[in-house]
Amino acid sequence: MAKMASLSRGQRRVQRALEVAPGALTWTILIAPLVASFIFAPYIAFAIFLIDIYWFIRTATVVLGIRRTYRQMKRAMLEDWWQRCLSLAVSPDIIDPRRIVHAVLIPTYTEPYAILYETVRAIADAAYPAENKVVAIITRESDRLGWENVHRLQQEFGHRLRAFVHIKDPLLPGIVVGKSAAMAYGGPVLRHELEAMGLDQKDVIVTDLDSDFRVHRQFFAYVTYQYASDRKRLECLFQPIPMFHNNLWRVPFAVRIMASACTQWQMFLSSRPDRLVAFSSYSMSLDLVIKAGYWDDDVIPEDSRFYWKSFFATHGRLKVVPVFLPIYGDAPEASDRGVLREKTHANQYNQIKRWAWGVSDVPYVTVRLLRHAEISLWLRARRYGYMIFNHLTWTTLPLLLLFGAALPRLLQEDWNLTNAADRLGLYAFIIINIAFLNIAALILVERRINPPMPRNWGFAHQVWAYAQLGLYPPVGLVFSVLPALEAQTRLMLGMYLEYKVTEKVAEGPVEGTA
Repeated sequence: MAKMASLSRGQRRVQRALEVAPGALTWTILIAPLVASFIFAPYIAFAIFLIDIYWFIRTATVVLGIRRTYRQMKRAMLEDWWQRCLSLAVSPDIIDPRRIVHAVLIPTYTEPYAILYETVRAIADAAYPAENKVVAIITRESDRLGWENVHRLQQEFGHRLRAFVHIKDPLLPGIVVGKSAAMAYGGPVLRHELEAMGLDQKDVIVTDLDSDFRVHRQFFAYVTYQYASDRKRLECLFQPIPMFHNNLWRVPFAVRIMASACTQWQMFLSSRPDRLVAFSSYSMSLDLVIKAGYWDDDVIPEDSRFYWKSFFATHGRLKVVPVFLPIYGDAPEASDRGVLREKTHANQYNQIKRWAWGVSDVPYVTVRLLRHAEISLWLRARRYGYMIFNHLTWTTLPLLLLFGAALPRLLQEDWNLTNAADRLGLYAFIIINIAFLNIAALILVERRINPPMPRNWGFAHQVWAYAQLGLYPPVGLVFSVLPALEAQTRLMLGMYLEYKVTEKVAEGPVEGTA
């Protein structure tokens, strides 16, 4: 948004029209049933019934996808991926995995040393040769405490890595301060450092890693195996499954529910690579990073924007490869304590709003899809359709499910007295409740992937912790639908979002919270 002033008047008008469109469409979908119920109550009731059926099918599809991903994760976590790498027979299509160097780029600001320590330790402990791992941490040039943290980490782990690079970001004028701008500055600096080491850009895999994420021990070897054996490796983006488990039992139940929902949604998307995009932390070749033009310095959602830049840079040939291994991150948390945990809940709300700000990609993508005629019309339409559909259903589908069926009966008394209204209401009630039974299946998966509960939690406390997942409808309404609706409305009104750093809290003696 910072570069809007550089556009011509005509371009600014197109940009604003495309910014207005998602929010306007969302509000039209939400308001239309309310208005139409006064006149077309039977049609609105039937439309809501069809939405209920869609929700039932979608929920079942998501559950099956999550279970499929879980089985693949179990198998992947048991493999020794470095040994599999060494067993590869080098050929014109398969490169020597021992050449592959992983460079991990970590943007930071105000993170406690303890958080960064665990992140870097996980990299150092990963089952991959030390001489093939590079860590680069970005701090602000003015962040002296950040400098000290990096220096301590270099002393602690430098000998276990090929190199440990400290990048000092001066916060250049005209940027939107945040993760994307930090990556935009750090990417070219990292490239220069890697070239100074004599490394080929096609032999380097760059991982954009959030500062609180801890890679799985097999992560680098797994990605190396996939990269080395894929003939189109330079057009691949590797997406692991983020699990917000580092502090899961310390955060309030509403935040815990959202963490579980986000994890399971990413598990579902991993079962559908055609819908998968870059999210939070991901890997790709340095060659692709350069071809895409690095990250943008004037956006907030750096992951989705980098995906689209890579998509267009590869002329639509970009392939997102699911990595069936977890990376472990923090659920939003603040240093507040007590019953309400207002700051922690605010952090959760703001995090989802920041993710939902990915709707700001719509103008960028729309304009470039029209320019890139070399990409098949079917592929452009499908990818664009997924993007628009995801943003629209995020804000409208839950509200229509929760309140839509009641509108015709409340606003049209004649319709309310008919047998058809009673039957549709009963059928909708049955379908929705059967769909919610799928939560039981999700709880079973959650039990298997979650870290152990605190030792001082009794049996009843543990049962209650999982039963709370049944509260997802009201929790999701407050902490998912509303922030997404705010993001779309802000974009529609030109009230652009500013990046807010999510507070990171180092692990302490807290035994857990209900």
